[in-house]
Amino acid sequence: MHPMNSQKSIVILISGRGSNMESLLAAVAAGTLPVRVAAVLSNRPDAAGLQSAAAQGVPTRVVDHKQFADRVAFDAAMSEAIDAFAPDLVVLAGFMRILSEGFVRRYEGRLMNIHPSLLPAFPGLHTHRKALDEGVRVHGCTVHFVTPALDHGPVVVQAAVPVLDDDDEAALAARVLAQEHRVYPQAVRWFAEGRLRLVGQRVLLDAPQDAAGALIAPRVPAA
Repeated sequence: MHPMNSQKSIVILISGRGSNMESLLAAVAAGTLPVRVAAVLSNRPDAAGLQSAAAQGVPTRVVDHKQFADRVAFDAAMSEAIDAFAPDLVVLAGFMRILSEGFVRRYEGRLMNIHPSLLPAFPGLHTHRKALDEGVRVHGCTVHFVTPALDHGPVVVQAAVPVLDDDDEAALAARVLAQEHRVYPQAVRWFAEGRLRLVGQRVLLDAPQDAAGALIAPRVPAA
């Protein structure tokens, strides 16, 4: 166990309902994620996740991107708001803004994102539609450190799910989201425990790893 004074703090950035934020707050409340959530910040004053965070006693702030002339000015204001809480890690949880290179460099190695695909496949938006259109049999989500290239950066953890013949976007999205809620708290915990090491474009994990098992899709029941 780490002493309390060494506990890492995080700031979570959201733009909407914040379901991944909720999974992080739930893990903190359950004692399985040993971090302090210093604040939840949003670029949208109407983000539903702000009310949820405040109801759980987490400080919230809004930096409305519509109040700024350009991306650089907004990013500077958001950086100021983040730095007021001096977090060890900045966690993007459905934060729907493309960040400037200056912002990303400022938090290099301590800026984490979750993306609903198995990167580098399907960066950007509408990932579940793209997966269905391409006919892939395996889809999933990726937690990664953020770099200036959109939806790229060293991968911390990925979770894969099967794509079923009768899937639509909503069904596939729900299956992936359930895995997002599992792996994001785990990735943040590894960071908080000092288990992650960046080597070039790879993230090495200081923990025993299991080489057994595979997700095969489609898998059919044995006769």
